[in-house]
Amino acid sequence: MLRRTRGAFAALILLMGTALMGHDTTAQAATPQPAGTGPAHQFGFTSIDGEPMSMGDFAGKAVLVVNTASRCGFTPQYDALQKVWETYRDRGLVVLGVPSNDFGGQEPGTEAEIKSFCETNFSVDFPMTEKQTVVGAGAHPFYRWAAEAGGADKAPSWNFHKYLIGPDGRFVAAIPTRVSPTDPSAIAAIEDALPR
Repeated sequence: MLRRTRGAFAALILLMGTALMGHDTTAQAATPQPAGTGPAHQFGFTSIDGEPMSMGDFAGKAVLVVNTASRCGFTPQYDALQKVWETYRDRGLVVLGVPSNDFGGQEPGTEAEIKSFCETNFSVDFPMTEKQTVVGAGAHPFYRWAAEAGGADKAPSWNFHKYLIGPDGRFVAAIPTRVSPTDPSAIAAIEDALPR
């Protein structure tokens, strides 16, 4: 009995330590969104082609916002993002790629180079924005909003961090870098967020 209790206690300590070190590998549901932050629909980007892009255009759809990079060990997630886009776009999901050079300088190219790389290597045709800063004081307003709405612990810590936004523009979940968009936990979160 004592051995079993010690084993359970050790497992609990290991689980707590893993969570504290930030190695969670599942989609993380949001804490309640602070009052007064408004919906994600208030923000706008510029598309990778230089056109205005309003998050308000996606009202009524779930949006998976992903900070991307072309020279990262996680760059193959573009394949999974494209697959999720193709699978769920007719059910009300938008995948939005946000290139960023914030982590390891792994997105140094121009918008034209990024677009060509994504189309040539991964057949990407989901919407993408111009390169953005996604962390720190200079972060794009959407990313500052998401860090407040979801909690600082759910802010991007590397490339291919994913935010899931509901059809009403509210923060739904953060999906960490290491979790592929096609991971069962990510798919469950996406399916739950789709418009009814």
